[in-house]
Amino acid sequence: MSWSWRRWAVLAAVAAVVGSTAVLLGAGLGHDPNRLPAVLVGRPAPDFQLATIDGSQRVHLADLRGQVVVLNFWASWCVACQQEEGVLGDAFQRYRDRGVSVLGVSFQDSATDAGAYAKAHRIPWPLLDDPGSRTGLAYGVTGLPETYVIGPDGRVAHKETGPVTTGLVEKWVSLLPGSARR
Repeated sequence: MSWSWRRWAVLAAVAAVVGSTAVLLGAGLGHDPNRLPAVLVGRPAPDFQLATIDGSQRVHLADLRGQVVVLNFWASWCVACQQEEGVLGDAFQRYRDRGVSVLGVSFQDSATDAGAYAKAHRIPWPLLDDPGSRTGLAYGVTGLPETYVIGPDGRVAHKETGPVTTGLVEKWVSLLPGSARR
């Protein structure tokens, strides 16, 4: 009789652990990453000074003060990042002479892979290497792609998780002080 009782006790314990794990995983997997609080919005953007992936120049965020900065965290292996390439390219072409800088920051990717991808896809906007993903971590990047819009005052005005659209870029630019949308 004690053998049967032990068997049931073990089965009940295993069932409790499996059930608890399923509940915890199910609760986390059902959340939309866009609903995570955008901690940096309204705060000064973390400063950085990064080299382009080809090493030809360095970009210091502080030097872009007075401009709108569309800061996109991406990777060569990110399929969703490929979906927004056209939108970012269009934003770069349309707004670069009107006080808007589009920058890509390679996140958890090698400069070699990012560079090969940029060359193959003819990416025209500056792509920055982020060794150790320190800049991405300072921004709290949780997934790719992730885009931050930094206003002329150096504060984060918006955070977008997932591929950006033309409508979103136009909305961001038009809502910022000193809008470059004209």
